[in-house]
Amino acid sequence: MKNSTRRHGEQAALAPQAKTKARPQPVQAEASSTKIVDLQAHGLVTSQAAAGLEAVAERYAVAVTPTMLGLIDSADPQDPIRAQFVPSVLELQQSPEESADPIDDAAFTPVPGLVHRYEDRVLLKVLSVCPVYCRFCFRREMVGPGGEALVGENLDQALEYIRVRPQIFEVILTGGDPFMLSARRAGELVQALAAIDHVKVVRWHTRVPVVAPERVTDDFVSALRADGVATWVAIHANHPREFSPAAREAIGRMREAGVSLVSQSVLLRGVNDRLEVLQDLMRGFVALGVKPYYLHHPDLAPGTGHFRLPIAEGQDLMTGLRRTLTGLAQPTYVLDVPGGAFKAPLDPTYVRETDGGLQLLDGTGLWHDYKG
Repeated sequence: MKNSTRRHGEQAALAPQAKTKARPQPVQAEASSTKIVDLQAHGLVTSQAAAGLEAVAERYAVAVTPTMLGLIDSADPQDPIRAQFVPSVLELQQSPEESADPIDDAAFTPVPGLVHRYEDRVLLKVLSVCPVYCRFCFRREMVGPGGEALVGENLDQALEYIRVRPQIFEVILTGGDPFMLSARRAGELVQALAAIDHVKVVRWHTRVPVVAPERVTDDFVSALRADGVATWVAIHANHPREFSPAAREAIGRMREAGVSLVSQSVLLRGVNDRLEVLQDLMRGFVALGVKPYYLHHPDLAPGTGHFRLPIAEGQDLMTGLRRTLTGLAQPTYVLDVPGGAFKAPLDPTYVRETDGGLQLLDGTGLWHDYKG
């Protein structure tokens, strides 16, 4: 068993209620809009477009939270929040290089729900549901309502896999969105991982603090923490307008509880592919106490080509960020290479042009072809 003695000051971090007693708690979550007709009612889909979008909704899950609906300018067809969540008929266009499993999770899945690609860390896909379904999601073929959660025998098997491999230092909780768990289930999962002596870090990957901030209650935040492990939360946001007052409250609640925060964003055409937008996004993270971590080049998921821009454009944007932003606000621009081999930093050291397109350098010195 791990030493359960808390360091000086940790007791206060684990019980932030005294600091936040006067702050109102989030209201109960409202239902997401999950049908094309719902989006029509909000003025986001015309009757002429509805039939074509029904075909998209039959293939890929749709959900937009009230928080995100409230941020969309319905009069602007190019609104960057709208582009992330409202379906488009462009999603029915699939190019040959796109794949239902673009980073080959399946090849690195030794037991259900667990991905072990890198030696010292594993992913646990704890459930398949999300409060919103991003139109660029690289797991869009497996997420959605009605999917399986990692429970019972499958969860026991995953925990045993971690338990007998002392090289596993970090467990990353993903899905779906793991912040969709109840506080009780979240706490049980963290405690189970904390009981494994060699697991030192539990990292949550989530969209919830910005798209459904009402779910980030004091009870849920308390459930994220356990003696013996460091808790990190990677918050996914792609546009500075996503930092609503409620999102700021949710993020602040985690900071006050001593949770370490980093960011994840995806570089998306029509959303954040302008220098001034990325500047505001990264500064927004830092101002909230969130360290910018990864800026992902979009994966080759089916029907997402309209979001991808050339890697060279992304590199130019990163050059602009390095020129204009504090080091605290600098993310690493990365691409998960198709085939699941590695995550490549997209700086000139790791990318070269060839007659056939681009090649990416992995950590062993091998170059890999990339067509995207």
